Amino acid sequence: MYNFNTDPILLNKQRLSPNTTQSFKYIHDMSNATILWVDDEIESLQSQKLFLESKGYTVTTFTNGFDAVDFVQANHVDVVLLDESMPGITGLETLTRIKAVRQHLPVVMITRNETENLMNEAIGSQITDYLIKPVNPNQVLLSLKKILENRKLVAEKTNTAYQQQFRHLFMALQDNPGYREWMDIYKRLVYWELEMEKSDSPEMREVLQSQKDEANTAFFKYISKHYAEWINNKAADAPVMSHQLMQYKVLPHVEKGISTFFILIDNLRFDQWKAIQPIFAESFRILEEETFFSILPTATQYSRNAICAGLLPLQIHQQFPNEWKHDDDEGGKNMSEELFLRAQLKRLKKEDIRLSYTKVLNHADGQQLVNNVHNLLGNELNVIVYNFVDMLSHARTEMEVLKELAADETSYRSLTKSWFEHSPLHQALKKIADKPIRIVLATDHGSVRVNTPYKVQGDKQTTANLRYKHGRNLNYEPKEVLAFRDPKEAGLPVPGINSSYIFAKEDGYLCYPNNYNHFVQYYRNTFQHGGVSLEEMIIPVIKMASKTAI
Repeated sequence: MYNFNTDPILLNKQRLSPNTTQSFKYIHDMSNATILWVDDEIESLQSQKLFLESKGYTVTTFTNGFDAVDFVQANHVDVVLLDESMPGITGLETLTRIKAVRQHLPVVMITRNETENLMNEAIGSQITDYLIKPVNPNQVLLSLKKILENRKLVAEKTNTAYQQQFRHLFMALQDNPGYREWMDIYKRLVYWELEMEKSDSPEMREVLQSQKDEANTAFFKYISKHYAEWINNKAADAPVMSHQLMQYKVLPHVEKGISTFFILIDNLRFDQWKAIQPIFAESFRILEEETFFSILPTATQYSRNAICAGLLPLQIHQQFPNEWKHDDDEGGKNMSEELFLRAQLKRLKKEDIRLSYTKVLNHADGQQLVNNVHNLLGNELNVIVYNFVDMLSHARTEMEVLKELAADETSYRSLTKSWFEHSPLHQALKKIADKPIRIVLATDHGSVRVNTPYKVQGDKQTTANLRYKHGRNLNYEPKEVLAFRDPKEAGLPVPGINSSYIFAKEDGYLCYPNNYNHFVQYYRNTFQHGGVSLEEMIIPVIKMASKTAI
């Protein structure tokens, strides 16, 4: 395990691989880039040309657009500096022709004309930057650096900033954090994980991953110590959990005259929310960005039913014995959510709320939501359960192509973002974004990428889930799991006599001795849920409003 007393800066220097060194060298060598400067008064810009050449750039000049386009067709160019006003063909015409030849070639427009129409036309033609004459050499240099060396500069800044925050996070982990501090720690780790996507340093990512692993180790100990207290109302202070979400985070925002949409996206981790946040921000104001704790098991059958019912699984089983189904029972395990939801509203004396409940399980359901979304505006509370990310997680385990598309955390987030951007859910929300609505976005649980197998033995009635199991005569290594010999201590129903529950810690997954090696290889590096980890348990609840809402 990584030694947190090691200076991450030194660690980074010591561990630089040949590939990493080459990567940084390539980015650094962008200062040798080829610049094409097109201006009918280029002779008056010789001092600026010499200045750029002194900085390592190769500068080729032309006085007209025709020659510039021909040069771009025949030669490699990194950036074009383009005068807007030239005889022959204008800068804008030249820009159009250059883009037709090299669509992604960065072009900086330089002009004396500050009219809005010209700027709009230039921006619409995909210029990269816009400079107003007279320009000084440092202005041009700054623009080139932003274009050519942005990745390097951002990466360096990111690495330096994380190195400065490294010890703060380490100290926070050592300072006996409570649940609020754990929420903050996890948010900060997610923040740096997203920032590291801008970095070209696998060594710093490795340091961050080590710190995240250390955090999950400490978090498991924390949950093992406090979870039963929370569930049994024995703690002086406890977080909002799945069965309290509706009461404390959704219903307080429901008002007469304003339609509130409670959107529950199955298996949406906090980092995945951050990936889709910018898309929501285009149409909605984000008012609150909070987290809550999923109950155990962090699995749909338990956590989502608890959200809808406002009850722990044990209480659901007691009050709705015909609707609750154990893991090994036949039939769907989440078929009674609307019934549970209406019962909760009645128990909280909120049964007068005009309610709709929509579950989207496939694309056809999604299209129906798009077509019907305006009809929902007459309700005070619209609950929409959207089951895509969870299906993505499960499908990735089974399909090789998805394993390639979502090979790691970064690509998994990217795939989630791409899905949402083109999803019926996004289409439906855009259709009503101009209406005075409120949105509460949440999930039922997260997931964790598993890498560490643990052996578990049990009888034939033992459940197959990789992150939790329940059954009789379970045989396991105690330090590898959180165990409840009496399920009632964890607010869970008792499936059978002498049944107990165990939950995998950190990135562990539970495998049977039979055909052990096959299952270890098959499930390694897959996203699973049901156990104890920051990613599974600390999950988002976000309050938003349309930009027209009061």
